[in-house]
Amino acid sequence: MIESRQQQSRLSQQFPLLENVAPEFRQKFFRSATLVSIAAGQTIASEGSECAQLALVFTGTVRVYKLAASGREITLYRVGQGDSCVLTASCIMSETPFPAIAETETDVEAVIIPSRQASEWMSESKPWSAFIFGLVSRRLAEVITVLESVAFHRMDERIAAYLIAMAAQGTTVNMTHHEIAADLGSTREVVSRILKGFEEKGWVTGARGKLTINNLPGLQAFL
Repeated sequence: MIESRQQQSRLSQQFPLLENVAPEFRQKFFRSATLVSIAAGQTIASEGSECAQLALVFTGTVRVYKLAASGREITLYRVGQGDSCVLTASCIMSETPFPAIAETETDVEAVIIPSRQASEWMSESKPWSAFIFGLVSRRLAEVITVLESVAFHRMDERIAAYLIAMAAQGTTVNMTHHEIAADLGSTREVVSRILKGFEEKGWVTGARGKLTINNLPGLQAFL
């Protein structure tokens, strides 16, 4: 239960749906909700686990990924501030196990809603159901993009596109080759070989744990 008026106000600012619901639903929401803190690097859902609750991320980032028997990983999407995990919502509604792995990338604050309430509210509150279906729409588009990238593009093209997307946050990418490989479903050796080729072209400069993008137009022209 979240009783603090200050916390309720902060949550309402982060999740606009709480401003658009009936007062009765707001009361139900705060009676059912629990605010928790989770340290970085924690697995919060494993493949095959029961979806007993839905987490709405208040601060921080959660990575949702698939792990192959070979040990290779591929990121499906990330859940950030003001968002929630669509796979968890889907599992709650369909009463099926979680089909991936969810792990905190940073320290996370999250609002936890029991699965029974999350499911019942779908028929009780239009703003709540709109929030959930909005998740489905956005994440489905992201996952389809991942599938298209894996199926139709070479790894060097995918890495170039990845770096171009990261450049929106700055020319320095603070990630290891292993982390990039895990995001893209490849191996560190393959990523390192391709990045070495990019360095030889003058597009990037590598250092321990980071890359500097020197020639963004060059990467863009490669695609």
